[in-house]
Amino acid sequence: MKPPLLTTPRAVVTHFGCVEARQLRRYFKENAEHFAPWEPLRPAGFDDLPRIEERQTASLADFDAGRAVHLVALDPEGRRVLAVCNFTHIARGPFLACHLGYSVARAAEGQGLMYEVAAAAIAYMRDVVGLHRVMANHMPSNVRSARLLARLGFEREGYARAYIQIAGVWEDHVLNSLVFDDTGALPEAARSAKGEP
Repeated sequence: MKPPLLTTPRAVVTHFGCVEARQLRRYFKENAEHFAPWEPLRPAGFDDLPRIEERQTASLADFDAGRAVHLVALDPEGRRVLAVCNFTHIARGPFLACHLGYSVARAAEGQGLMYEVAAAAIAYMRDVVGLHRVMANHMPSNVRSARLLARLGFEREGYARAYIQIAGVWEDHVLNSLVFDDTGALPEAARSAKGEP
């Protein structure tokens, strides 16, 4: 299967491994402080070009093996990374599920761009990858993520104490999922974001 190339009104979405490493480096470096409260501590050299290139190679291998789909949203001219949308821990068999993680550049936050990109990416995971369930979790204090997931049609399924170590601290997380119905249709919120009737 070829890496995806999706378009939305304000972005071009492609695979992490198909983007110039220098563009990714700029995204990570420019937004390091913006992302820090919501991410695990990053090892030294995380933003160095060789480390990014290593992650790109690994992400393409994961895509080929059906383990993960790492996506990057660029501006329509392909010059700047605007957001990242990752679907990891893909499970087949009777589960057909994955985990969703995402980030959006500080400069693009609050404009509905992450909603636009995530809706298109979720539709790809349903239509092309063939999944039934997408799971996404957020810290209780991350109000923006809670609102985004609700708009996309995710439903709260639980609460996990000390779930993931974020910024060096074990943080509780709200557990959410988006389940496609038996016809494969997206829930109403995600369907309207994608422009389906």
